[in-house]
Amino acid sequence: MAPPDHRRPYKRPAISDQQRRRELSLLRQAQSRLDAQHRARCLASSVLSLENPEPDSVPELELESKPGEERSEAPPKEFDVRQASKLRGAEARKWFARQLMLPEWMIDVPDRLSQDWYVFARPAGKRCFVVSSNGAAVSRLRNGSILHRFPSALPSGARTRDVSGSAQSYSILDCIFHEPDQTYYAIDMLCWRGYSLYDCTAEFRFFWLNSKLAETGACEPPSQYHRYRFSLVPVYNCDHSGLHAAYTGAAPYVKDGLLFYNKEAHYQTGNTPLALVWKDENCSQYVIDTDSQGNVPKQQQVVLELQEDGKLTTSDDPPVVFGCLDGDFIQKSGLCLGNLLRFAIGDGGLSFVDGGLDKADLCYLGKSNRARAFADSYSKIVFQHMVRHSPLKIDDFLSSISSSVDQENQPRDVEMAG
Repeated sequence: MAPPDHRRPYKRPAISDQQRRRELSLLRQAQSRLDAQHRARCLASSVLSLENPEPDSVPELELESKPGEERSEAPPKEFDVRQASKLRGAEARKWFARQLMLPEWMIDVPDRLSQDWYVFARPAGKRCFVVSSNGAAVSRLRNGSILHRFPSALPSGARTRDVSGSAQSYSILDCIFHEPDQTYYAIDMLCWRGYSLYDCTAEFRFFWLNSKLAETGACEPPSQYHRYRFSLVPVYNCDHSGLHAAYTGAAPYVKDGLLFYNKEAHYQTGNTPLALVWKDENCSQYVIDTDSQGNVPKQQQVVLELQEDGKLTTSDDPPVVFGCLDGDFIQKSGLCLGNLLRFAIGDGGLSFVDGGLDKADLCYLGKSNRARAFADSYSKIVFQHMVRHSPLKIDDFLSSISSSVDQENQPRDVEMAG
């Protein structure tokens, strides 16, 4: 890694309000607390009970409804177990995807990076929930399909373990399954033995994860009553040494970018600016998005959702409008409300004004793959745009850290009374 340049202050043109939304997210979580225990119980029961007999399948079935009833295009964010168990196809994928905390793509370097953030190398693999309860463990992908059902050394994860524990006890881990070594790398903990950690800070969740997971024996090699090994991901303070270790240090898994977590962030379902993902060619095999054949297209491609008024929006809350389709074109093309549509960014590209999108040159390509649950997020589209034109580099992080350290070390003027 190149040494940081202490002489130049870190500054890039503002193309998003990511920093402002980070501050609002921290304020919002301090002012209101979710019913985290109910959320954890609902997720655990749904992961265990939602019928899906074939691993890795993505059934294209419809949500059950009575004759004459209207079915909403997207399920609400909160479901009880009975509602969640009826979801199929796109609705199931959307519901399960909403239960994960999804990092935004890093568009700008956060303030106080070295003081307020953790960093770790993200394992390449399948993001999933792992729930252990009633003598078994089940992992489900974000589209709702079962990845594995197996005995585990996790609490209540095997018939021979924790026989004296409560039948209602369950644990939920946010994991990435790494195919080459058949290992679940735990990156977060949502619930442990029935105790919800949703409203705990990332600092506490990571401490709890590291201290509790090793105690169970889940990190030991596979055995008859422990089919898959779990492993911890090294988490570092995002100072110079921590960033260097995450970026260039050896890892037992294939890296797929860096993840940054704000130390005060609660586990917020859906997209959050308090968790960020960043990639370059040195820490990921896949930096620029590829097409269905695995090739990098000449023009950047994006997926947007069609709204009732013809507007094309991202998956953010609130959504960002990227353009609008003419009513005649919608009718002739047989498009419907909620369709996910693929576009190429034309020669006009993307233009930004005052930290926001001004206009986008969109060229319609067709409907997106049916397996997709959501449109692209604004941060992903802008990150991919930056990668092609003006990428955020590791040196930018180092300069930001150095600048922050220099500011802290500067002597402050103190007014003397008298």
